[in-house]
Amino acid sequence: MPRLLSIMVVAVALLQGLGAQTSSSGASQDNRNQPFSQRGMDRIVKEVHHELVLLPYYGVFDNIAYRVSPDGTVTLLGQVTRPTLKSDAENSVKRIEGVERVDNQIQVLPPSSMDDQIRLATYRAIYGNSALAPYSLRAVPPIHIIVNQGRVTLEGVVAKQMDKQIAEMQAKSVPNVFSVTDNLRVEEQGS
Repeated sequence: MPRLLSIMVVAVALLQGLGAQTSSSGASQDNRNQPFSQRGMDRIVKEVHHELVLLPYYGVFDNIAYRVSPDGTVTLLGQVTRPTLKSDAENSVKRIEGVERVDNQIQVLPPSSMDDQIRLATYRAIYGNSALAPYSLRAVPPIHIIVNQGRVTLEGVVAKQMDKQIAEMQAKSVPNVFSVTDNLRVEEQGS
């Protein structure tokens, strides 16, 4: 679920990139500079998503998003608490067939005991709430808590607008938090 934004970002990038591309009629033996077909792009997007989900230390206090360009460039975005997670993400994506280049723009959050305390308190406030507790049962809970110098940003996806509002209120109730930015997205409900 927290990867929905990544998929949406990729879809927008694909539509923008593919709209500007024209197909070449000449056959070339070297396809490196040729844009990928929609099918090729879909395969790379799926594999990038798969590799990032399998990162062993990716958790609720990290946020990794990505964008795939038609030229085979994968741009990694987001924030992580461990420098090794940034390099692990880049190394896992580099191995994917068709990826020509990785632009790693992941920010490593500075170590801070105060931020660590805020992370834990915010986690308890959000996932300890009875309305939000079911989200904690997933391998990687969908509400990501990013804390940088006392500023909390909520990233991810929730099922209902009410869940988004509760998560924001719970984060704002944590002591020593300077500000809360709620970037949670609400899944679209099909009726």
